[in-house]
Amino acid sequence: MPNTRKLRNDQSFLPVGGIAAGLLAAAALLLPVAGHAASSSSQFTVSATVSDECAVNAADLNFGTYSINSSAPLTATSTIGVTCTTGTAYSVKLDGGAQGNVTGRQMSDLTDPAKRLSYQLYSDVAYTVVWGDGTNGTAQAGTGSGSTQSLTVRGRIPAQQAASAGSYRDTITVTVTY
Repeated sequence: MPNTRKLRNDQSFLPVGGIAAGLLAAAALLLPVAGHAASSSSQFTVSATVSDECAVNAADLNFGTYSINSSAPLTATSTIGVTCTTGTAYSVKLDGGAQGNVTGRQMSDLTDPAKRLSYQLYSDVAYTVVWGDGTNGTAQAGTGSGSTQSLTVRGRIPAQQAASAGSYRDTITVTVTY
């Protein structure tokens, strides 16, 4: 028999446990009903393709003033910047200029193109390795790092050329093969 207690005459007998259970049931009705949380998941792939590529830029090489009476050759340097994808093998070639001759490069006078001044471009500090197009002269090889790599072009005009006064110029095309 459930726990009961005796009440006064105007009250009836109620089970004590029933009151507590009723109050709990009423309180439960006032609380929000918590649903059962569910989840689902999936995966997706993120991808990109990085292609082999290179870019090149070159600074002008200016010898300054050449003296036909100097017993020493006139030298000057310039820089070629090569930026290639990391790990990309490349080769930098210099053509023969307007005369098309890598082993006998010549600048022409701006007012009289028949007047010439011989010069050469080298890849080494000793001025012995002609920087050429890979067939005449040596091309410079490297491997891309993702950053600009600087290559030094060394120019030399041989001493005591019988040149006429004037302003001489040539245009060299730089080609990067990768």
